Amino acid sequence: MTNSKPKVIKDYNKLDKELQEQIKLIYTDGFADNLIHFFDKNGIKITVLPFETEDKYYMLRMTENEAVTLIDNDDDYDDDGFLKNDVKQDYEDKYAELDHIADQISDDDED
Repeated sequence: MTNSKPKVIKDYNKLDKELQEQIKLIYTDGFADNLIHFFDKNGIKITVLPFETEDKYYMLRMTENEAVTLIDNDDDYDDDGFLKNDVKQDYEDKYAELDHIADQISDDDED
């Protein structure tokens, strides 16, 4: 994470469709295993899905149960919780020119 980027804490459902699609492209195997936890200034545990763009670092609020439910109810994911291949290809074609997506797609392909 780049410290100079503003941090944005937001609900996933309040993001625009394009940003949700980019997030799905990065988290092709669902959200639950990628959640991070931290404590806010009041000592309350916060669970978020991190997502970095060229100009912002998003922390998308969701519990583990919400993360599972989001994927279960999303037609872009199959019954096993993986982004469908045709959807993945469509999103790659649509967003590959974005540096923050291209870099992360390349990193995943090397694994």
